[in-house]
Amino acid sequence: MNIPGKIAVIGGGSWATALAKIILTTQDQINWYMRRPDRIEDFVRLKHNPAYLSSVTFDIEHIRFFSNLNQVVNESDTLIFATPSPFLKQHLGTLSVPLKDKFIISAIKGIVPDENMLISDYFTDYYQIDPANIAVLGGACHAEEIALERLSYLTIGCKDPEKAASIASIFTNSFLKCSCSQDVIGIEYAAVLKNVYAIVAGIYHGQKYGHNFRAVFLSNAIQEMKCFLDAVQGLERDITGSAYLGDLLVTAYSRFSRNRTFGAMIGKGYSVKIAKLEMEMIAEGYYGTKCIYEINEKYKAKTPILDALYAILYKQEQASTLVRQLTETFK
Repeated sequence: MNIPGKIAVIGGGSWATALAKIILTTQDQINWYMRRPDRIEDFVRLKHNPAYLSSVTFDIEHIRFFSNLNQVVNESDTLIFATPSPFLKQHLGTLSVPLKDKFIISAIKGIVPDENMLISDYFTDYYQIDPANIAVLGGACHAEEIALERLSYLTIGCKDPEKAASIASIFTNSFLKCSCSQDVIGIEYAAVLKNVYAIVAGIYHGQKYGHNFRAVFLSNAIQEMKCFLDAVQGLERDITGSAYLGDLLVTAYSRFSRNRTFGAMIGKGYSVKIAKLEMEMIAEGYYGTKCIYEINEKYKAKTPILDALYAILYKQEQASTLVRQLTETFK
């Protein structure tokens, strides 16, 4: 297997655009799949993504665009998936060529809905990818700050340390540093949970709870994350690392966080339905909440914050009442 070989970015959103920008600082050429041919035409004409991170310009000579997934997979060795998790199955549904000889990088911070599976497990179970040939990207990192070339950090999770190091090299440049970890499951679940907690942080923000309270909330949220991760996989991990606590903090505090924005609208009194309609981009935490809640029916970790958000999003219970009740449990 040639790693990284020819690299393809799968997806046309802000995170995919940020990843393409990063990779083109270390690689001479990338393949880039976007579902809509008209978006590709506009991209080539404008020399930037017409819909996301439009301030980032690209040298089009270094990009081969594809709107056919089978073609881009055939002509690439490393595939970076950066699509919203609810649409992954839909994208892969058009695939007829095998993936098992490819190296897969998941930049998706979500779970496959209905299957309630981590992205890495989904590729292993449905596409026979060796777990050693799958890497996941952990935060803390917002696409908007990558666009501004503000110093940021990623964690590369992979079962094979040598392959993780090879992948880290394609993402390391003057404004991005990478570390490597073998805690693939922990990084993936943490990426989902931080979106869940960011929605709740947004609800508190929308109801005008202050910074003092937010610090207490996040200290309780990271403890809940640890409780869940320990129940799923009792691996020795430092929960204060950037892929866990760091990603939680940036997602709960940043104005760029779509999950925090979604929660803030609910906190201000928007219904869940209206808040979803108002969002210009997908809040992964909405889908992740249901998936993690159902997964936890097996593990039975103590997750009062997750449970409260599930009741708000899926049982139409009153947000102000439930988050106020949560405050009585925090320490």
